[in-house]
Amino acid sequence: MIRVVVVDDQQVVREGLVALLGLLDDVDVVGSAADGRQALVLLGTTPADVVLMDLRMPGLDGVATTRVLTRDHPGLAVVVLTTYADDVSIADALRAGARGYLTKDAGRAEIGAALRSAAAGQAIFDAKISERLVAALDARPATRAKPVLPDGLTAREAEVVGLIARGLTNAEIAAELYIGEATVKTHINNAFAKIGVRHRAEAVRYGLDHEL
Repeated sequence: MIRVVVVDDQQVVREGLVALLGLLDDVDVVGSAADGRQALVLLGTTPADVVLMDLRMPGLDGVATTRVLTRDHPGLAVVVLTTYADDVSIADALRAGARGYLTKDAGRAEIGAALRSAAAGQAIFDAKISERLVAALDARPATRAKPVLPDGLTAREAEVVGLIARGLTNAEIAAELYIGEATVKTHINNAFAKIGVRHRAEAVRYGLDHEL
C-alpha cells in the first residue's frame, strides 16, 4: 500500500481527493491537511510515502512546504496537484523538490499512476506539463554557449541527462541516441553519481538548471 497525505486548502477539493483516492486498491490515505503548516505537523508524526500537494495555499504555500518536506524527509515524495501550469510555478515546484506535477483536470487513473511512479522514485508529469517543459527547452537560443558542467559529466552523460529532462524514458533515449538500453542505464548511473541525484525528478531539475 502507498501511504498518501493530501494537502489542499479547499475543503471540498481535499475531501473529494480523499474519497477518490480511497477507490484505489493500492493507496491508503493516512491523513489530510488544509495548509502547509498543518502538513508539516501531520507528517512529523504520520509516516507517509507520497504527499499530494496543492501549490497556492495561505500561510505556508506548496512550494515552501515541499522544500521543507524534501529536506527533512528525504524518503518522502511530493506530487504537485494544482490548477497552475505556468512556467514559473512548474520551475519553482521542481526546484523545491517535487517529484511529479499534475494539473487538477487529471483523472483518478492518472493521479494513481503518478502516486505509484513517485513512490517508486520516478518523475511523473502530465501531458500538459511535459509539453511546457519541452517547449521551454526548445525555446532556448541555439547559439547560446553551453555552461561548463562542474560535475565532470562526459558529453554523452550530459546528453542523457538532457533527454531525461525532456521526459524521455530509457527506451526512448536508447532510440534517440542509437544505443542499447543497458548502455543508457550505465550512463544514467554514472551521471547520477557525479551530479549527486537519486531519482529522475532531481535529474530533470539538474538538466533544466544547467540547460542541458
